[in-house]
Amino acid sequence: MERSAVGNEGPSVLGANSEVGTLRTVLLHRPGDELKRLTPRNNDQLLFDGLPWVDRAQEEHDAFAALLRSRGVEVLLLSEVLTETLTVSGAARMQGISAAVDPRRLGHPLAQELAAHLRTVEPAVLATILTAGMTFDELPLGPSGASLVRRMHHGGDFVIEPLPNLLFTRDSSFWIGDRVAITALALPARVREASLTDLIYAHHPRFLGVRRAYESHTAPVEGGDVLLLAPGVVAVGVGERTTPAGAEALARSVFEDGLAHSVLVVPIAQSRASMHLDTVCTMVDVDAVVMYPAIQDSLSAFTIHREDVGVSIRGAEPFLKAAADAMGIGKLRVIDTGLDNVTAEREQWDDGNNTLALEPGVVVAYERNVVTNSRLEASGIEVLRISGSELGSGRGGPRCMSCPVSRDLL
Repeated sequence: MERSAVGNEGPSVLGANSEVGTLRTVLLHRPGDELKRLTPRNNDQLLFDGLPWVDRAQEEHDAFAALLRSRGVEVLLLSEVLTETLTVSGAARMQGISAAVDPRRLGHPLAQELAAHLRTVEPAVLATILTAGMTFDELPLGPSGASLVRRMHHGGDFVIEPLPNLLFTRDSSFWIGDRVAITALALPARVREASLTDLIYAHHPRFLGVRRAYESHTAPVEGGDVLLLAPGVVAVGVGERTTPAGAEALARSVFEDGLAHSVLVVPIAQSRASMHLDTVCTMVDVDAVVMYPAIQDSLSAFTIHREDVGVSIRGAEPFLKAAADAMGIGKLRVIDTGLDNVTAEREQWDDGNNTLALEPGVVVAYERNVVTNSRLEASGIEVLRISGSELGSGRGGPRCMSCPVSRDLL
């Protein structure tokens, strides 16, 4: 039995200014019916490399959530928080329905009929439809002679697309200081995820009064590309998902709000293996990162620095040097994912670099990355291992699957 979305010890102070401050509250999404929508015909389009065994993925995720709770972390489950939001807010219901029902694809007659129906369903049912989608066969409406779209689609086609990547709650929002940033996701299969995150932060009682750090409706920025290296220092990967324009807009926004003084913009390969910055590098301590060794010497950064008037841009220069300079430390400790190229490449693909810090020097990692975990432990990092044989089929590790809502400030 899952615990309620809000724990029994009272809410933590919202916000974060690092990747490693003690984690107090986190937003996860337990895999649900949306993963059962994946087929060999659509899994590539929906950004999964395979078809996960959903029951096992749920077991693995439950163990992940249980581990976090055992370490004193309050776990918010997105489906529960979404249901609560739809229960208390009519505006949230309208926002979620509007984002899910697309007249450009469905045509106005069917879109109006479907939207009218969704406004009548129970909050929990609506939450499931907004996350798991709906096929034409599942339409509760009677035959419609007025809808050409309905006549021409196959019954198994989606009238509302599922969101299997909701599992990766890091991407659609992140916290910086005491504010939340709602991101703009790059690929069509994920665009609507941000609308659900947006309505939760706008209308759930837990988040009333929370101010926004950044909202982009144009240039893509994804949370997996954003690392809070230290208080006031942010790294933003630019590659397959986040664009240079998105990184620049984010930098100027956090400067304007006084949330950072330096933003490092880090070009990464535009490939599936390195879709986000956190697939090749994550913080494991206040002065240490775990990093894919193949890019250690080649990774570079442009440093955007807030000035009294405007900004300055320096670089490109080696990332590790630029990061240490911005953080005000002599050197950033690097723990790599293997001594030989084959092991390093295999464990990078299996999210060996994608760790979630629970406090300085304590991280959650997939158990399968044996060499990386051993190297972390040899460097003094405590590694809490979880199974990810099915969770990893969407190419995401513990950091990808978690959005920290509250961390102790450094």
